[in-house]
Amino acid sequence: MKLVTLEEAMAAIPSGINIYVQGMSSTPQYLLAGLAERCLDLEDVKMYHLHLEGSTPWIRPELSGRLRDISLFVGANLRAAVNDGRASYVPIFLSEVPWFLRQPQFRPKVVLLNVSPPDRHGYVSLGPTLEATLAAIEEADIVIAQVNRHVPRALGSALIPAAAITYGVTWDEPLAPLKSHAADPTTDAIGRYVAELIPDRATLQLGIGKIPDAVLAQLGGHKDLGVHSEMISDGVRVLAQQGVVTGLYKGTDPGGIVATFAMGSQDLFDFIDDNPGVSMRAVDYTNSTAVIRLNPRMMSINSAIEVDLTGQVVAESIGSRIVSGVGGQMDFVRGASLAADGKSIIALPSRTASGLSRIVATLRPGAGVTTTRNHVQYVVTEYGVAELHGRTLEERAKRLIAVAHPEDRDKLLQMAKEMLPGL
Repeated sequence: MKLVTLEEAMAAIPSGINIYVQGMSSTPQYLLAGLAERCLDLEDVKMYHLHLEGSTPWIRPELSGRLRDISLFVGANLRAAVNDGRASYVPIFLSEVPWFLRQPQFRPKVVLLNVSPPDRHGYVSLGPTLEATLAAIEEADIVIAQVNRHVPRALGSALIPAAAITYGVTWDEPLAPLKSHAADPTTDAIGRYVAELIPDRATLQLGIGKIPDAVLAQLGGHKDLGVHSEMISDGVRVLAQQGVVTGLYKGTDPGGIVATFAMGSQDLFDFIDDNPGVSMRAVDYTNSTAVIRLNPRMMSINSAIEVDLTGQVVAESIGSRIVSGVGGQMDFVRGASLAADGKSIIALPSRTASGLSRIVATLRPGAGVTTTRNHVQYVVTEYGVAELHGRTLEERAKRLIAVAHPEDRDKLLQMAKEMLPGL
């Protein structure tokens, strides 16, 4: 790794290439600011990434035709740009992103990283975000790293030789934090219902947001839980420190917490730092159905935007408006379903903040189905649990209406009868 200035590193980037950027908490914001300036002199650069944190200086009119942002999962900071055409979105399973980057037409020539300083053995850590970064490094000709003392020394597959990096730019800045979500009666009720479905010695996968946080908060009385997840948060850290998460009964990586990225507070990053009990792994391992299914009592817990009366799940768009991405929901829904005594759970409030039902007769026009009705097992709202697996369309509709908001049930039943004559 050759230490250079930001300007020297950016000067190595030519026109007409693909770039991949490490994301989530590890977003290299200093490098991205430099890239935005560099691209004023370039053309036809495509920048691929999962969701990024922080400001977006590359989304500006003067870079149109010079740098195109392409999200493989859309974060809040890029939703407006994606939906008004200034940026693009690729729907793809998270487990397939490494494969995607290895295809000739998508292969990145340059990778931008955020890494820890080298240790005494000459290794840097990729910190709390691996996702598809290892595949990108393998494929790239030029690897540029922001060398940042705030990056924790995560273990597992996160350590790479400094020699794998072409240019290092020293710049210290705290990692992007994820604020914990305040509890409320609705999410507390959902958390309790989901917790009742989880047995002792289960292995957990949870996503981001109020509902996963509420579920974790209800698990303090469980015993010997394990974690094999695409992400971990402060809720997992707390359960591990309380001795609830031990991982002793996992089918893979027993005794260890396994994830491909971590988002949370500085306490979470400190917990990850040099901790052999936390193994950060590439996403084509964490999200591989073949690996997930090896964990008995695998519990996949994910949220949704809306669910129709047959069980179709929308988790990435509101109608045609993109708000997130496919992510790893289907990877874990399928893996948990195939695991011995596994369960896949979709949890959501019965209504939106504006009072619209999230249990709907039919999906909004343009909505993308993230998880098919064939894969859904349990749908949980604050009003209870609807078990759908193996049920007829009529049975599914009845069970979903039963967990809808009470004020929406009569209308949903009327619409269901029009769609399903056998109801």
